[in-house]
Amino acid sequence: MAKVCFVPAQGTLAAYLTGEIDHHAAQALRREIDAQIDARMPELLTMDFSGVTFMDSSGVGLILGRGRQMSGLGGRLVVQNAPNTVRRMLDLAHIHYV
Repeated sequence: MAKVCFVPAQGTLAAYLTGEIDHHAAQALRREIDAQIDARMPELLTMDFSGVTFMDSSGVGLILGRGRQMSGLGGRLVVQNAPNTVRRMLDLAHIHYV
């Protein structure tokens, strides 16, 4: 099961994800992340995948949806610290990461 821990800062919200991101986990993560975005209205959302052990296409949808949400708010999304298994999925989806 995937989990997310949030670290807010001035204009920034960092979301540290852990575990396996599949269809069911992605739905729960989406609700949690969206609630934090709505409450904090950050200019930058950073999604850190260093603790993710597995991700399927549902994780890609999670990222793309949060990117659209941040763009709609005039902000941006940064994906960082993706393990090699997750990087392959990000590369296939043409999602940039640092």
